Amino acid sequence: MTPPLYQIDDPAFLQLIVGSAALDVLYTGCRWAEGPVWFDDMQCLLWSDIPNQRILRWAADTAGGGSVTTFRQPSNFSNGQTRDRQGRLVTCEHGLRRVIRTEACGSVTVLADSFQGKRLNSPNDVVVRSDGSIWFTDPTYGILSDYEGYRAAPEQTVHGVYRVDGISGEISLVADDFCQPNGLAFSPDERRMYIADSGASHDGSKPRHIRAFDVQNGKLTGDRVFAVIDVGIPDGIRIDLAGNLWSSAADGVHCFAPDGRRLGKILVPEVVANLTFGGPRRNRLFLTATTSLYAIYVTTTGAQQP
Repeated sequence: MTPPLYQIDDPAFLQLIVGSAALDVLYTGCRWAEGPVWFDDMQCLLWSDIPNQRILRWAADTAGGGSVTTFRQPSNFSNGQTRDRQGRLVTCEHGLRRVIRTEACGSVTVLADSFQGKRLNSPNDVVVRSDGSIWFTDPTYGILSDYEGYRAAPEQTVHGVYRVDGISGEISLVADDFCQPNGLAFSPDERRMYIADSGASHDGSKPRHIRAFDVQNGKLTGDRVFAVIDVGIPDGIRIDLAGNLWSSAADGVHCFAPDGRRLGKILVPEVVANLTFGGPRRNRLFLTATTSLYAIYVTTTGAQQP
């Protein structure tokens, strides 16, 4: 018997999914797949295979399939990635504990590697706001062992969330009370930010929830718990144009309405670490899940545009 693909918690979820859609396996052979980012202008997806120290590239072909090549190796244990407003690749690196930007010529610019004179922990995920500011999370996953980075003692006293000013490059700490801050995303109007806390990954008593904040003048206010993941932890998250939040989880992808109500799940046979919207109409959800890259069509599109 074929296992179900969807769990419907609210009838509204039926309007977001394609009942006849299949969960496509685009690639397998990773150790821990992460950091997907879509390039609409080149119809390709980059993603991280953290322990294997590589960034892979899936390129769509005219027959509806695609091919996979290596974009960068070694990758300094790259994790989360996005594009800035000029279309440049922005990457979090566990190995060198920094956030970098890849320029059009291929050179690398370091956007952040320290705060107040001390090295960052291991930048994990990153988003860019329309004003050019770069926001990233800094848990300790990349320095806990030599598997996803290099074992080291943290220099920062907090596991923080940071903002890099898009003009001055100044780095500011915008949240300092997370256990392990992870995925982050803006609402479509950028007035709200969501940040996952995946502290339960190593201690079941720690958070496995997503918090919501109001964004005002480059600062976060109005902190509240938005949603709790009931299977596994929240890792990467994305927002669609209607403001629904799509979160990775141990059993697949969980979808929440803007009021925090869970609408349903896409059930995946591997633990999902991250996701992004892509494809020619941005209505294809790409999932990085342990060893594999998956994709599934939905009826909505991603909110963030490069």
